[in-house]
Amino acid sequence: MNEQLVPAVFIGHGSRMNTLERNRFTDAWRLFGESIPRPRAILVVSAHWYINATAVTAMPRPRTIHDFFARVPQLDDVQYPAPGLPELAEQVAEVVKPRWVGQDFDAWGLDHGTWSVLAHMFPQADVPVVQLSINATKPWNYHLELGARLAPLRRDGVLIVGSGNVVHNLRKVRPGMADTGFDWAQRFDEDARAIMLDEPEEVARLTGHPDFAVAAPTPDHLIPLLYLAGLAGVAARPADILVDGYAAGSLSMTAYTLDASCEATGGTSPAAPLPEGVDPEDINV
Repeated sequence: MNEQLVPAVFIGHGSRMNTLERNRFTDAWRLFGESIPRPRAILVVSAHWYINATAVTAMPRPRTIHDFFARVPQLDDVQYPAPGLPELAEQVAEVVKPRWVGQDFDAWGLDHGTWSVLAHMFPQADVPVVQLSINATKPWNYHLELGARLAPLRRDGVLIVGSGNVVHNLRKVRPGMADTGFDWAQRFDEDARAIMLDEPEEVARLTGHPDFAVAAPTPDHLIPLLYLAGLAGVAARPADILVDGYAAGSLSMTAYTLDASCEATGGTSPAAPLPEGVDPEDINV
């Protein structure tokens, strides 16, 4: 086993239009990818594979999934042809025992929560990628524990990536608020930050936050943060901020790292806007 500890990261991915844009958020993702030891493989927990089971992609050539309703030609053309790594899928199933993880050989692939971020981190798509689903039937502590159980993979060259948003409310999106957040979004994001920078294993306290219902009306985008928090708990170290900010009033772009030396919180350029005339619920950011 490789004893070099690979960092871990949670990315606030925002609009998938960030795939095509360059801004301070995508620059931060690129900086992270360039500054860490080259991983053997990448394991991504994406908000967009939210199903009633815990599973990993186990195919050698995962397809690029364009998982949205509204058609955006530039995005329809995006391909991220990273190879899979079936042996990592088997390894994940082993390290999380007695938790059960199924292997998906043909149903899923790499969704936009994965490729919109990795297109900047590793633009050559030459690092094998495996996705881990979010089991929608499980409580928060299950995900926190599962993240902790993944810790040995970091010493075997695996980069663990959570991809979601701390604040994610599509019904409240305001395109005119390009680079700021509603007061409730800022309160929730700032309180999440205090936990992640001090006692990340206590992140489940956010469910009792007075702004939880509006900041996370569905849990899918927040749950990937629990995996980084679980890893931080095992490491007995808090997370660091890679970059922070807001998009469209109701999306947090805050990204957290664990054991990474890079920091890219500066700059003022906003996240990529949604395509003109497209309903945010159709584009499924």
